[in-house]
Amino acid sequence: MNGTDRGDSGPGAGSSAGALLVVGDVVTDVVARHRGPLTTGTDTAAAIRTLPGGAGANVACWAAHRGCPDVRLLGRVGKEAAEWHGRELAACGVRPLLVVDPRAPTGTVICLVDGGAAAERTFLTDSGASLRLEPADWSSALLDGVARLHLSGYLLFSEPGRALLPVALESARARGVPVSLDPASAGFLVELGVDRFLGLVEGIDVLLPSRAEAHLLTGLPDPADAAAKLSHHVPLVVAKQGGDGALVARSGRILTRVPAAPATPRDTTGAGDAFTGAFLAALLAGAEPEEAAVEGCAAGARAVERVGGRPPARP
Repeated sequence: MNGTDRGDSGPGAGSSAGALLVVGDVVTDVVARHRGPLTTGTDTAAAIRTLPGGAGANVACWAAHRGCPDVRLLGRVGKEAAEWHGRELAACGVRPLLVVDPRAPTGTVICLVDGGAAAERTFLTDSGASLRLEPADWSSALLDGVARLHLSGYLLFSEPGRALLPVALESARARGVPVSLDPASAGFLVELGVDRFLGLVEGIDVLLPSRAEAHLLTGLPDPADAAAKLSHHVPLVVAKQGGDGALVARSGRILTRVPAAPATPRDTTGAGDAFTGAFLAALLAGAEPEEAAVEGCAAGARAVERVGGRPPARP
């Protein structure tokens, strides 16, 4: 396997126990913030930036930002942007374990962000190399020193990723490493199918859906009912509710409702990833799920006040 920081030292060298390993997507975000409606057939003024992104990569960066001392990311990128993405991850305190795809370019997402008060966004996604992560990219040695494994739901939306999922789960179970997963995309979930999704995630320990994803997976309009129902399938469900905070559910009941932290949104891209990263980092630090969800909401609030899906780089 070729890539960044995957040399003779191995994934466990020089690191402390209790690492978080994230397996998921690394993409290039082109963020266009516009005010008012898009005008067909002519120009719409916008502020446009090219930024590193990807749900898996963002989660890893926010976990490191929260203070997790050892965060690693396994992802696949094109050769044209491999070095840049490796540097950007390292600048956020993440150890990049990047497989360089010999054929496909790095995934690209165009994020259209409404410059109004809600800062809502629309994604145009070309997943590129990120959906080509496959079982051959996995090694059980990647779990050396790892206390938690987090899987981006984007793995479920390609045949290679779906083949990788059970391999990673089996390795984690063999080592007693708990596994979390974020469904990642309501739009792609529709294409995959609810029954297929629930079958694929059987055996994970923590599910972190958005409100829309929880509704889609259960058919229930009430967010609390949806979270409670999902917790019959997965032991712990933490349902992100955007401006309404989060719900923590276990064994068919809601344990707590966590309010959102106050924020003035500029760009909601990556808010859910920020929640997930901070939540997992807090769990690794010994927090209970309810306390970790408070940390997640605080990170989500910080994320929406920034443009792009990442926290600031370390000084």
